[in-house]
Amino acid sequence: MELVPLRPEFAPQMLAGGPHNDEVNRLTGTHATFELADYEAYIERTLNDPNRYTRAITEDGRFLGEVVLTINEHNRSAGMRIALWDGFGKGYGTVAIKHVLDHAFTVRNLHRVDLEVYEFNDRAIHVYKKLGFREEGRLRDALLWDGEFYDAIVMSVLSTDNI
Repeated sequence: MELVPLRPEFAPQMLAGGPHNDEVNRLTGTHATFELADYEAYIERTLNDPNRYTRAITEDGRFLGEVVLTINEHNRSAGMRIALWDGFGKGYGTVAIKHVLDHAFTVRNLHRVDLEVYEFNDRAIHVYKKLGFREEGRLRDALLWDGEFYDAIVMSVLSTDNI
């Protein structure tokens, strides 16, 4: 597995998705559908945004997912998100999150990284806790999926936490 900057040639692979497309949409709360031009525009925006740090998660040059920090320099904080299209259960997410936390705290001198995760995503919650994230609260009924509401759990890790 490698973490590399997001590149335009990944757009077709992002469009194709992976074998877990429906599950990934549910885990990320994505109701929208995207076309190739949407992924190309997203990559272009990402590459030109100094307040965004994005790494593609790849294996043998194949796009598996991405991990993103959206940085607020004024508050020394960042929001983090990760999405894996493929490669579940292989530790790729853990490695990717460790990388962006190191970047956030060591390279960018941030103090806080936070995220939201839906209450049914036990696998992700386990990884986040293992990496030092703590639950701060819940956004009640934040996601409506197949007629049912789910909470979003707000979690964060601080540079001063013992991680």
